[in-house]
Amino acid sequence: MSASAAVPPPERYNFAADVLARNAGRATHPAYVDDRTRLTYGELAERVAAFAAALRIHGLRREDRLLLLAHDTCDWPVAFLGSLLAGVVPVCLNTLLTVDDYAYMLEHCRARAAVVSGALLPTLQQAMATAAHEVGTLVVSRPAGDTGHGHAFDAFLAAAEAAAATFAARAAPAPTLADEPAFWLYSSGSTGRPKGTVHTHANLYWTDALYARNLLALTERDVVFSAAKLFFAYGLGNALTFPLCAGATTVLMPERPTPAGVFARLASAQASVFFGVPTLYAAMLAAPELPVRERLALRLAVSAGEALPRDIGERFTAHFGCEILDGIGSTEMLHIFLSNRAGEVRYGTTGVPVPGYAVELRGEDGRPVSDGDIGDLYIRGPSAALLYWGSRDKTRATFQGEWVKSGDKYVRNADGYYVYSGRGDDMLKVSGQYVSPFEVEAALMRHPAVLEAAVIGRIDADGLTRTKAFVVLKPGQAQPQGLDDMLKAFVKDSLAPFKYPRYIEFVPELPKTATGKIQRFRLRERERERGTA
Repeated sequence: MSASAAVPPPERYNFAADVLARNAGRATHPAYVDDRTRLTYGELAERVAAFAAALRIHGLRREDRLLLLAHDTCDWPVAFLGSLLAGVVPVCLNTLLTVDDYAYMLEHCRARAAVVSGALLPTLQQAMATAAHEVGTLVVSRPAGDTGHGHAFDAFLAAAEAAAATFAARAAPAPTLADEPAFWLYSSGSTGRPKGTVHTHANLYWTDALYARNLLALTERDVVFSAAKLFFAYGLGNALTFPLCAGATTVLMPERPTPAGVFARLASAQASVFFGVPTLYAAMLAAPELPVRERLALRLAVSAGEALPRDIGERFTAHFGCEILDGIGSTEMLHIFLSNRAGEVRYGTTGVPVPGYAVELRGEDGRPVSDGDIGDLYIRGPSAALLYWGSRDKTRATFQGEWVKSGDKYVRNADGYYVYSGRGDDMLKVSGQYVSPFEVEAALMRHPAVLEAAVIGRIDADGLTRTKAFVVLKPGQAQPQGLDDMLKAFVKDSLAPFKYPRYIEFVPELPKTATGKIQRFRLRERERERGTA
């Protein structure tokens, strides 16, 4: 389906009702598989309808909000789609946050109900005890024994199904509008309190119509596995929107995606499409459990979250015979809008705009920059969020008319491919010239001893900014004397001399977000505490 053929959804549109209708003829085809459960499309439709009915029976109405704090199991898509079907707005939360974070989000979104994994219940209860807002209905997914609190997920559904006389009417799709709020995602909050990003029913439709259909070409024969979790914008598209729109099967993994755990799922499920992040791809290639090509059935892999270093992409393809489509998306745009394409991959770039999206690079004066010059990345496309809830100033700063300012710096080369330069707040100016941390990190990671690297600015004794690299060596790699000088010389051989790291510190690991993004701001904080930044 070409971008020009992407027909907008009707004015009255409910995404959950749409995907259930698309798969009405696949009742026995597997939709979701986790470590304990297998749901066919028929069973998924029944459970989604029951969840919608249960919400209505408990008094939740259209546009009420529901907190969704759960691990990736078959209950997650049931709760998300059931909420959408009922017109209730799920607020999807990161499972790795603190009590203080959850207390803030409870008060910020004012959810009337919550779905929580049993393992996360104590943390949420602490947050509920300190928050000023009270949740009326609590549903526990896979409770560990008798929690004594809330409704068990299966019992919550069964109670709705037992009301046979009213079940069909209560499970009917809410007559939602394509452009009305459907769900929230919270931003990472790396520069302050996380922002509640409000998305519509149509936003889900457009990410499939523009990105998935044009670049992934999924079919019902595909088995999809995403290391990125469902509560992230990237993972939501990978493990819910795209496979459901195509009738494919999705494998879910509730725990943290280690290389060993990822390989186990890819092999046992014979997954055909895998979604990962650069740090995970690097760890997979360095893992002792790295399987031979013949054990897996991959036809395509995707990377996002951070730019994929060229060396990692090339080594992955050489080993598995499968391309990685590196792209960039954002919480605000919901999924990838700039990407490489199968058969046209250029490792070391983020590719070209996805059909249906427009991209501009602008200078500090707001005007477009020339090819080869660094500019701020702006995007225009139909999957953009409505706003940040309760934050007019931040909404205006990001959502500028039809355009969304991403906060990323890019360069477009002469043949139209985009090359990542870093986040705006990560860019360095050394000797009066811009240095992209990512470019230096990618150069370091081409060295056979290096697993990962992160680069920040450090102030020297003269008050000048110099580049400093934090380096993680590969497992089992010894640190020979003089390795720091070897790495400096290695970078000098591939980049302009002023870009090489003046300082190198070897560390056991790098601080990261739950999506695998390197938190350079934490490294800068560490340097400030030492008095060197």
